[in-house]
Amino acid sequence: MKQNVLLSIRGTQRYADQEPETIELVTDGTMEFTGGGWDISYEESAVTGMEGVTTTFRVEPEKVTLTRRGNLNSQMVFQEGVSHDSLYQMEFGALMLTIQASRVVYDLVSDGGSIDLVYHINIENTEAGEIDYHLDIRARE
Repeated sequence: MKQNVLLSIRGTQRYADQEPETIELVTDGTMEFTGGGWDISYEESAVTGMEGVTTTFRVEPEKVTLTRRGNLNSQMVFQEGVSHDSLYQMEFGALMLTIQASRVVYDLVSDGGSIDLVYHINIENTEAGEIDYHLDIRARE
């Protein structure tokens, strides 16, 4: 059964020779257990610069997949110690990303939970930095 949730999202990007940049967002979304895993979805907004995009986190045993559909299309797979390539398609072109997660931790139950991801990202075979992503998910009444 799909249920309404409140998502608190914090992402910190660390790039070489730059101060870390943190973006925080609180938004409404949905959470559903289906096919042996959890789907957590929300609509991006102007705050994230991705208006017109639906973001879904698919949480399965030992793996989290982040899918974005709409004005931007991508699918990133996070598994500790495993590299995954991803095509990041934007309105003006596409980039090849390589994602290597060093931390994939989640604790989800029917009324919410959390997801923590830490990963290194390469863009077109060039080291781009490290991203630390944290989601808190809480059921809405």
